[in-house]
Parts: sequence; structure tokens; C-alpha cells
Amino acid sequence: MDVHDNIGVQVGDGNTQHLHLPPAPPVAWPVRVGVPPPVADRYQHRAAEAELAGRSAVLSGLGGVGKSQLAARHAHAVWRDESVDLVVWIAAVTRVAVISACADAAERVLRDPGGTPEEAAAAFRSWLGSTDRRWLVVLDDVQDPADLKGWWPPSTPTGQVVVTTRRRDAALSRDDRRLVEVGVFTEAESLAYLTAKLPRHDRLAALADDLGHLPLALAQAAAFIADKPLLTAADYRKRLADRRALAQVLPAEGELPDEHRATVAATWSLSIDRADALRPQGLARPLLEIISLLDPAGTPVAVLTAGNVLAHLAVDADDVGDALGCLYRLSLVTLDAGTIQAHALLQRAVRDTIDPARLTSLAHLAADALLLVWPPHATDSALTTTLRSVTNALHAHTSPALWHPEAHAVLFHAGTSLGEAGPAADALGYFEGLRREAERRLGPDHLQVLHLRNEIAASSGRAGHDADAIAEYERLVADVERILGPDDRTALTVRNNLAVKRAEAGDAAGAVEEFERLLADHLRVLGPDHPDTISTRHNLAGRRAEAGDGARAVEEFDLVLADYVRVSGPDDPQALIARLNIASWRGAGGDPARACAELERLVVDCRRVLGPDHPDTLTARLHLAYWRARTGEVATALVDLRELLADQLRVLGPDHPDVAHTRRSVADLSDVAQDRLEGQLGGADELGVTAEGRGDDPGAADGT
Repeated sequence: MDVHDNIGVQVGDGNTQHLHLPPAPPVAWPVRVGVPPPVADRYQHRAAEAELAGRSAVLSGLGGVGKSQLAARHAHAVWRDESVDLVVWIAAVTRVAVISACADAAERVLRDPGGTPEEAAAAFRSWLGSTDRRWLVVLDDVQDPADLKGWWPPSTPTGQVVVTTRRRDAALSRDDRRLVEVGVFTEAESLAYLTAKLPRHDRLAALADDLGHLPLALAQAAAFIADKPLLTAADYRKRLADRRALAQVLPAEGELPDEHRATVAATWSLSIDRADALRPQGLARPLLEIISLLDPAGTPVAVLTAGNVLAHLAVDADDVGDALGCLYRLSLVTLDAGTIQAHALLQRAVRDTIDPARLTSLAHLAADALLLVWPPHATDSALTTTLRSVTNALHAHTSPALWHPEAHAVLFHAGTSLGEAGPAADALGYFEGLRREAERRLGPDHLQVLHLRNEIAASSGRAGHDADAIAEYERLVADVERILGPDDRTALTVRNNLAVKRAEAGDAAGAVEEFERLLADHLRVLGPDHPDTISTRHNLAGRRAEAGDGARAVEEFDLVLADYVRVSGPDDPQALIARLNIASWRGAGGDPARACAELERLVVDCRRVLGPDHPDTLTARLHLAYWRARTGEVATALVDLRELLADQLRVLGPDHPDVAHTRRSVADLSDVAQDRLEGQLGGADELGVTAEGRGDDPGAADGT
């Protein structure tokens, strides 16, 4: 039993008398200090709740994921457990608030700790470390780990500390307390919550997806819908999709459910301010603005350290890395293996704060950065896939910003990359959608619309729709000659592509005639040394070879190669392609040994000039393996093909058509190695030997 000392009281005559006070009543256990917030029905993280079973933990995560609700559920459960003697809930937003709450707890437990609030709080902390009573202390919404310095409740066998915070600082994690990352709801948790709140609505799983499974957004959206009896979940999704500001599709501050302290946007505002105040000061917010335009599923950090972004921010890459660390520490982004992610609703809330003129400027900044980091060739399938997704997100988030004054080059580049990756049908759909938007914004005769029609024709051909491709090329030739004139370089390029497609469709003889007429026009308009003229001669030689005149074609390839070397040098990529054609058609003409020798030298030069992962280097290796097999070196060729296949899978990805071709070659050659049936190997055309590039670009590939 605690007993107060006698208290001296001064009376009027100056003598001191002692009042003998009765003993203070004993502490009535259990003690409850502070009140946890109410818990929303079914508002829970089952996996995270399991982490709180009898152990101290720091619950960290983005504002709105339900950290406080999770801690409150735990506190209410402990509150009802009479074997727990003390439960303290502290709104720990400042250091002063922590000290004040601990001093209040000291008054309740120690009865009269005396001294200043700091001294009382220190006495309470000491008591926690020495008592054998069971206790729980919850420090909710810690804003700065420094506020807890010297005030962390001690680690004891009978005590538990639960901290909720948006911070991820290293100082928060120790051996005696787990750092638990609290994320968004699972699909099942989201659906269970919305079903309980909106029992008469359907398509709730899709609504949860739209809201990114963020618990706070789910709760506020449910409240918004429930307050409007005529609004269905499907109607709400339409409002959400039409890019309205978040304030228009979520409750206003006065309409929030009782357990919510702030709107979704306001929930993140303080975190953004705090991140921006950390060193390097003033950089986190402008970086987050750029991130808000990109893909919530993940954007390469390299985009944010591209040269144009660094110049715009007037910083270096180290500063950007440190500022991203600030955003990470406040749980505003996640960082993983060179990729940065931000929740889609957080991005939307940030975009709502950017005025339209600056949004257009930032969209072009981000688009330029994407082009700077995009590999020049399809040498990293994972990276190019991500960059295409980021481009699509940038376009969707900022439209029509990337159409001022006309379509940004990154929109064309994403489609070209998609075609290079293999799925021609996907590329066709992409370019058709872009064409419709271009015609609406720019008009049907704009040069970029013509470029998109060329891409559509090319993609149709690659998808196996030769008749559609030829018909579109024919219409395009007529329109380009009407708009630009028959001698315009774009018109000549489209005629080239039409001739190539006719040859691929089986009319090699007709293609030869078209290329002969086209060559005459190139010589007249551009001259004999123009790269387009030499390319046309290259294509003509290839078409003659396909038409059966292989000997003459090889002679013309030799002349073309000589002109490439004379005009552009021996390392011109087109010269390398000419060498590939020469070697392969020589092999088809009956000299596979010479073809192998030339291809061996070509592979060395391709690796030196283009790099080992360039698609043309991989193609040269495929041809070399083929002709080695034709010379009888089947085992060596099979080893080469298997090594090539591994590199193609790494570089191009499993869905690329070249990968499928090599797989078939490995299977066929394995049969040959087993049965020695060399007759199973076809001619050079089965390798996909083609002439120099078709000139698919009608003159607007740079988007200008």
C-alpha cells in the first residue's frame, strides 16, 4: 500500500503544523489509460494481426493502410483480458504528447510520482522495466522516431510495445521489436469489407481493384456510396475512372465516418511535407510529382535519374537517390531492385495538386526521360516491358498532355517496341488505337497519322494478315502521294514496304518489278549514294534471290556491300546485314563451307560493333549454326543453337518469334543428330533470310 508523507502547511502565526493525511487508496488493477479509437467492422489484416501475438512490434506503412485500426483491434482485445494489468494508448504524434501521456499513466499507477512531467514519465518508464505485471503500451502514429529517443518503453518478459508509424527508419527496428510492414488488403479482405458495408451492391471485387485495396479508400468510398441511394457501385466506378479529382468521389471532411480523422488526400499531406523537409530538403515533393505520372506497378529508378530530369531538378543522381530514400522512409513509395512504386490513389492525389500547364510540362519531361533510358534494341525484355507499361500509364494519367503540339515520340516508340517483342497482334491493336486518337486530335492527313497507318500495315503483315497489309499499303501509297507528292521520301518508303510485303506474300517476281521501278525513282530523286537508294538495291537483290536468281543476287549483294563500305564504312550495321545475306545465299547456292567461314567472321564483327545481345548478332549466330549443320558439323551446331536459345530467352523473352524459331531448329537438329537425316534440313529461306531493312518508317518515327 502506498502512503503519503506528512505535508507541511504554513499557518498564520508562522508555526508549522503537520496534517496527518489518510493513506492513499491502493491502485485498482487493471489500469486503462487512454482510449483506443473505435474499430471498423471487418477492418482487419489477418496476416499482420498474427504478428502481434505476444510480441513487441512496429507497424509501418503508407497512411491509410489501417495501422491504427490494427493496433486498436489488438488493444481492444487486450483491454478485455483481465489477466493484463495495464493498457496504455498514447497518441504519439509529438515528443511532448508522449511525455504527457506517460506522466498521466504515472499518476494512475504510481499515484503520486511527483516532480515535472518529464520526471513522472521517467518514473513510469522505470516502473515498466521493473514490474512483473503484464502490460501493453501502444504508441500510435509516431511522426518522427526522434520523438521516442529516450522514451521507448523497456523490453520485458511481461510487457508488449506496439508502435504505429508511417516511417521506415532503421532506428525503429531492433532485436526486441519486429518491424512489420503493413500493406493494403488482400483481395479477399477487400471483398469481405465491401460486402459487409454495401450488401446490396455487386461488382465489389472490381471496385476494390479500382481503389487499389487501400483500406481507408475502401471505407470512405463505401461511405460515399452508402450516402447516395441512387448511386450503384458500377456508377461509382465510372466516376472514379473519368479522372475526376479524388475530392469529388470521396466524402468531404464533414462527411467522414466516425473512426476517420482525415480524407484520403489529407492523410498523405503531412507525410509529403515531412519527406520534403528531410535532407536533401525540397526535393522529395517534386520527385513525387513526377512519380505520380508513372506506373503504380513500378517504374525504373533510372527514369528519375535520366539526364533531363537531373537538369530539370538541378541536382545529381545521388541527390535523387537520397530524396527517394526520404519518400521511402515516410512509406510514400517502395523501392525494390532499382524499381520504385507508389499507390495509385496516392499518385492521383498528388496529380490533383498539379495545375494543367505544369502537368503538360512534367509529362513531356517524363516522356523524354523514358526515351533516354530505353534500350536502343530489344536487348532486355523485362526492362522494355516495364517501359511500355510506364508509357501507357503516363499517357493515361496525363492525356492529352502528350498530344501537344502533336504525339510525343515515346507513344510511337512503345508500339515499335511491342512489335519487336513479338506479339504482332498486340502491336496492331496498339497502333490502331493510337491512330484513332491521332485522327481525332490531328486530322486524317497529318504526317503522324500516315506513319501510324504504315505501322498498322506492317503489324498486320507480321500477324499473318497479308491481304489486309497489302490493301492498307496500297491505300497509304495513294494518300501519301496525294498529300506529299510522288517524289517525297515518305512516298518512296511506303512503296518499298508495299513491295516487300507483296514478296513476303508469295509474289517474288512481281516484287522484283516493283523494286526495279522504285530503284529508278530513288536514283532520280535521291541519287546513287543516298542510303535509301543503296537499301533499295539491297532489297532488290534479296527479291531476285527469292525469285530464284541466287547467283545474280549474290553479285548484287557484293556491289551493295562495297557501296555501304564506301559511303558509311565497314562497320555500318547495314553492311553487316549485307554480309549476312551474301553468306547465306552463297550457302544456298552450294557453298556451305564458305558460308560458315564468312559467318564466323561476321559474328565476331557483330559482337564488336553491335554488342553480344543485339538482335542482329543473335540472328548471325542462328545462320552460322544452320550452315555448320549443313557442312556436317551437326553436334557443334546443336551446341551453338542451345547456347543461342539461352541467350535469346534472356534477351528477348520467351514469347519472341525468334525464340520459337530457334526452339524448332533445336528440335529438328536433335532429330538429325540422332538419325543423321540431313535431308530434313531445308534451304536458306527456311532460316528467314531477308534483305536489308524494309524501311518501315515513313518519315515520322521521331514524332516530329
